[in-house]
This record gives sequence, C-alpha cells and structure tokens, in this order.
Amino acid sequence: MELVIDIPKEEYESFVEKSPYGHFMQSYYFGQIRKYKNFIPHYVGLRNNKKLVCVALLLEKKLLMGYSYYYCPRGYVIDFNNHELVKDFTEQLKFYAKKNKAIFIKLDPAIKLHDLDPEGNVIGNDNTEIVNYLKSIGYKHLGYNLGFEREQPRFTFRIDLDKPFDEVYSNMHPTTRKILNKGNQYDLDVYKGNIKDMNDFYITMSETSKREGIIQAPIDYYKTFYKEFNDVGMSDLYIVKANIKKVKASFNNKIKEVKSTIDTLNDKIVKGKDVEKNQNKINDLEKQLDKLKTMLSNINNIKEKEIVLSSIITVKYGDKVWTVHGGNNSKLMELNGNYLCYYTIMRDAHEEGYKCMDCFGTCGYANPDKNNPIYGIHSFKKRLGGEYTEFIGEFDLITNKYMYFMFKTLIPIYRKIKRNKSISKKDED
Repeated sequence: MELVIDIPKEEYESFVEKSPYGHFMQSYYFGQIRKYKNFIPHYVGLRNNKKLVCVALLLEKKLLMGYSYYYCPRGYVIDFNNHELVKDFTEQLKFYAKKNKAIFIKLDPAIKLHDLDPEGNVIGNDNTEIVNYLKSIGYKHLGYNLGFEREQPRFTFRIDLDKPFDEVYSNMHPTTRKILNKGNQYDLDVYKGNIKDMNDFYITMSETSKREGIIQAPIDYYKTFYKEFNDVGMSDLYIVKANIKKVKASFNNKIKEVKSTIDTLNDKIVKGKDVEKNQNKINDLEKQLDKLKTMLSNINNIKEKEIVLSSIITVKYGDKVWTVHGGNNSKLMELNGNYLCYYTIMRDAHEEGYKCMDCFGTCGYANPDKNNPIYGIHSFKKRLGGEYTEFIGEFDLITNKYMYFMFKTLIPIYRKIKRNKSISKKDED
C-alpha cells in the first residue's frame, strides 16, 4: 500500500465524514482551525489500488533546531481491529515522521475502552486488546488518567438520539426533567446566533473559566473555530439570554400567585378546614415566597437590560453533534439557562436526524466530591441521561528517543510556568 500525503480536500473530507471511525477533530476543517495555534496540518493516508483505506490528520508543531512532533487528535481514521492495516500505516507514518524530524506522533483515538454504568462500573465490552496491540507494535500508552492531564478528556457523556425523543427525554435524571417540565418559565430568549454574537458567547466562556479554573483561548480562536465549520453548515452557536424586564415580571407574577395561594389556605384555616395540613402547606409556601423575594431583590440590583446566561458552539459531523465550546454566566444561574440551552441543542439534533450527542468531556470520577471544581459540570452532564463513556487513552509513537526524553522533561516545566502565569493574571484581574 502507498502512503499518500497532501490528500486533496474533497477526497480526504469525503472519507472521514463517511467513515464509522470519523471524528470532527480529524476533519479537513479542524486542521485549518489549528493553524491559529501554530499547528501545520498534514492530510495523509494509505491507498490500496488507488482507493483510500485509512487517513489521518497530523498536526505538526515546530520545536527548536528544526525538530517537531505530530498530534493526531481522536485519530487515526482506521479500523483498529485490522492489525495488518494498523501495522502498515504505523510503519509508514514512522518513516514519514523520521524523514521530517518529528520526534514522535501522538494520538488519542475515540475508541471506547469498555461499557460503563453511570457510577463508573464496567458492565461489558472490552477493547484492552487494541491497547495491548498498539503497545506491541511500538506505541507508548500514557495510562488511564482520570482527570484532564492529556490533550483531550478521556471521558465524556454520549446521548443516544437514535430513538423517539420521548424516550430520550425519559432517560434524563428526574431533577433535569423537573426543571424542563416547567418550560421557559422566565421567558428567556433562546436562539441560534451568528458571528455577531461571539462577544456574548465569550462572556460565558470567561465566566466559566474564572469559576472552574479552565484556561480559555482568545476570542479570535473561537471566531475562527465557529466560522470554519459554520461556513460549511457544520456548526451552530446557541445563545440563551435573559431580558431583565421580562424576568422581573415573571418573578412578580410568581410572588402574586404564591401570596394568593397563602391567602386561600388561611381562609380555609379560619373556617377550620384541614388546619394542620393547610398550615404545613403555608409554611412551605412562605419559604418559597422568601426565596422568590430574595431572588427578585438580586435581580433588581442588575443594571443591564439583558444578560447572556448560557452559550454553546456545536459541531455537527457524520452522525454526531458535539457541544464543544461553551459556558454559563455566574449571574442568574438559578434561571437554569444551561438546561434550556442543552435541551434545545438535543431537540434540534434529534429533529435533524443525528444519532448521538457528545457532551465533549468530563472526568473519570463518576461521583466527584462537591469541592472538586469539575463537580458542577460533571453532575450537569450526567443528569442529561447520556452514556458515561471512557476512551482507550493517549499514545505516543516515538521516533527519536533522545529528543523525546528532552521534550518530556522540559515541556511540562514550561507548561506549568505558563499556567501559573495565567492563574496569577486572573487573580490580579
């Protein structure tokens, strides 16, 4: 078989999108996006009798002295159970990397390790054979990490949309259904935005970054990401906004309703009807009333006419939709704009015929402690009712042992310094 480099866009993209092993991070468009972060995309593959049988997006990162490394995000686009094909591709890629002074090739295939229940217990299927085979032909497995130490999260939640939507909805956690059953009770504005809404999107990204300790990219990167996919109909930007005047009206109406109910129950007590039962109801309603008044007081202190509550950039590729970049405002989180946003994405994806929604990353702690920064995100995604999914992990195919050792020794120090500077800057802000 022949190694092909610089595969034409149309041929490459057709193969990836139609492949059962395809992923948006292996698409032609993602390679163009990563140029923003100084990666050079290489679109390579194997041809057998002039027909592509596997491909890979290799993102080249230049290092000192002419060296580089390649990163193949969520790839290769290949049947990893076809050992002969994997070995042939590996040998040819290794030769290609050495020739171009790449010291290693990194990959983190989107292959499920095994089936998990929501509590993280293994309940079936096992792909450790793929891990062992890759190790046997020279790949270094970087372990089964539980956090975010690697290039991509090793865990995610995937929601099966290939069923009636009523069934999809019923699989959600009762808490989620309880929130959604109330509908859009605060008259929030939920819509698909465009590039003009990117500043609103970035507000939620910045808020989430501060709250969760996540490093965010500059706004121009998200603009590039959205535009590259949106121009070919593969991305949407979902926005949820609160019109403060409408929200105030909603709370005032709720307060009136609760007060009216309390008055009705008091009348029943005066008449001696179910005194104890009605008094208990009043006690609960008074607590609810106090909470509503507190929330309204907080809303009255908001000077803005409207606030963006939640926003998400999605990618639609193959038969899946990914909720890739997004966040939530720290203000008015009690309005549950994030639930409404995800529900709308899920509903739209189902109506458009996609079979799966990938929530794009979580941790490997099935029940993280409430003090863990990931607790809120993990719990929220878990309550959407998706399958807790664990991938096989990250691998390095080493082509220059000495330079690889130097890279692995020095780069972590550099990244730690960079992260500490970023955290210090946020603290100053």
